[in-house]
Amino acid sequence: GLQPEIAAADIVRPGGTEIEAARNVGITAAQTAPRGNIFLGQSAVINLAGDTPQQMIVRTPVALYVGLTPLSGGQYPGSLMGVFSAVRQLLLDAQRYREAQQIYERNPKGLRRPGQDKSLEALLPVLARQMPVVMQADREREIDRALDLAQEINLYLVINGGLEADRAAARLKAANVPVLLSLNFPRRIAAASPDADPEPLRILRERVEAPKTAGRLAAAGVRFAFQSGGMTTISDFLANAARAVENGLARDDAVRAMTIRPAEILGVSAQLGTIEVGKIANLTVARGDLLAKERRITHVFI
Repeated sequence: GLQPEIAAADIVRPGGTEIEAARNVGITAAQTAPRGNIFLGQSAVINLAGDTPQQMIVRTPVALYVGLTPLSGGQYPGSLMGVFSAVRQLLLDAQRYREAQQIYERNPKGLRRPGQDKSLEALLPVLARQMPVVMQADREREIDRALDLAQEINLYLVINGGLEADRAAARLKAANVPVLLSLNFPRRIAAASPDADPEPLRILRERVEAPKTAGRLAAAGVRFAFQSGGMTTISDFLANAARAVENGLARDDAVRAMTIRPAEILGVSAQLGTIEVGKIANLTVARGDLLAKERRITHVFI
């Protein structure tokens, strides 16, 4: 689960039902990252059209993704505390690796040449704050631990998921840490059964509170952008953005969270995010209000 050197640009493939489904709801570009457990690898921003991966890629690498998912089957790390320990240790190893390389480059006389490690090498741009770390953190305690780690190692942190990000809004604002806020809202996955136990209060509360998070982050001055959060039905993306508006988010802020805000957070605002001379001409044309139930996507230009 510790392979920060894996690059999404090397494994992305053109076409496929997922890309077509995203285009059908008006999405023209996306950030994509490798899948895994802890250090997932390096993401890329891609246009959702092109005959080859090279034609699709807008920028790579964009960010290092950290998943914070404990390993199963009795493997270490098998708990959230263990995962943070493993992440911290690899970053400290990368610091020592960088120092050893610098010492050898300054004066190699009498020193053994440091060995090469592609995993630690991939972390050097992170330590130099040249590449953000996008860390999956939904719970308030996960967000707090991520902020603590970023402060200790001096990382350029982006929170991914952010289910309870509004509870940590003051810290996020103070640290100027943006959030890639998931629109994959909690929902009942099966019809209620008369014989089933009642759902826990925590689950019911999450279902009610999730659409309110975006409005609360906006009110607190926390930068955020919407992301799909691995939703299996991408048509829920615009529907859930509309739910965020119904629950307190300004409509213009919702549109920005799908356009200019992600471009700014991911460092591609010179190419994407707004309709301006010189930028990539990705355009989505809708009949009716984009956030209304009766909307219809009529044209997508990539």
